[in-house]
Amino acid sequence: MTAVGQKYGTELEPVEVVDAELVDTAAPGSGEVAVPDPAAAVLAALEADAHDHLNRIRPKKTRDGYARDWQVWKEFHGWLAERTGTPLPLSAVTVGTFVAFVTYLDQVVQAPPNTIERRITGVTSEARSRGHAVPKEATEAARRALKPLKLDESRRKRGRGKAAAIAPADLRKMAEAPRERPPSPTARRRAVLRVPELARLRDQALNSLKLAVAGRNEEMSLLDDAHIQVADEGLKVHVPSVKGRPPRDVPVTYGEHRATCPVRCWTAWQEAKLTAGADPGGPAFLPVDQWGHLGAARLSPDGVGRALARCAQYAGLTGRRITGHSARRGLVTTGIKKGKRVDKLRRQGGWSANSPVFWEYVDEGAMFEDAPTEGIGF
Repeated sequence: MTAVGQKYGTELEPVEVVDAELVDTAAPGSGEVAVPDPAAAVLAALEADAHDHLNRIRPKKTRDGYARDWQVWKEFHGWLAERTGTPLPLSAVTVGTFVAFVTYLDQVVQAPPNTIERRITGVTSEARSRGHAVPKEATEAARRALKPLKLDESRRKRGRGKAAAIAPADLRKMAEAPRERPPSPTARRRAVLRVPELARLRDQALNSLKLAVAGRNEEMSLLDDAHIQVADEGLKVHVPSVKGRPPRDVPVTYGEHRATCPVRCWTAWQEAKLTAGADPGGPAFLPVDQWGHLGAARLSPDGVGRALARCAQYAGLTGRRITGHSARRGLVTTGIKKGKRVDKLRRQGGWSANSPVFWEYVDEGAMFEDAPTEGIGF
């Protein structure tokens, strides 16, 4: 162990220093061969040791958060590539890409300003830890682009409060909503937004199946075609494990309405997806761009949540906070009102027996069952 390693109580790995200017001694007119500087070896070892040490002492929650920020950075690059036709390297952290990242988080993801600010910090840290240069002016430009957003009251309210439950009736409104949406009076672009048919079929299948299995965004993103088997009674769905939670196998029966029946919506999307060129046995849900082109990579967890929120917006379901958890809450509250067994609802969504969130949903669904004011003479 070197003296530096003894001081810090850690073993420094030997560092091989290669001088790019070494000259072949046999070449005519060559000078002396450069001798590696021992100090350079120690400095390089200190740099590597410091990087590892700082990463080890960083709280796990912070490490996980920065890793998630980097995943969102990847999703932004995928979104950008779909619209420009040119994929950019993840190392390209410039004024242009970082300001576009802020705009993407604000207008596409509709993230609150404090989340955007955290994403900027996380991406900057992760990029530098991976050896990518992040110019100071790029970070400063991103924060300048964020500054007016932080002053907007409607943006600051994003993400506040609990997710509202959605019911099958809400899904029908989403499925039957107009596929054309005029621009808002304050929009910069005055073009009419049209939902491609392929995206409409994907969203119907995604949203109805999400409610049926009480799926988390991450679970729906990880679903493959092989996880969804068609049976006489409906579908057998293997929901994969996420974040250490156990996987689960759940039944999904036929629905009463074609537009929201998870079985018929899934088969219609599957047929359309394969016709569009998707690989059989690949991801269950794929991105679809504004021109109706099918993507190759699986739909991201954020994409799953945005699909539900966007459909709710098109259907006019305003005034409620529709998020990825709305389907999970909705299955329990609706199931309790319809007299479904609590244990089966819990297993369908993969909640633990003592989950306080699950029992909160149960209480919400049973709120008016034998209510204290019922039948007392009012």
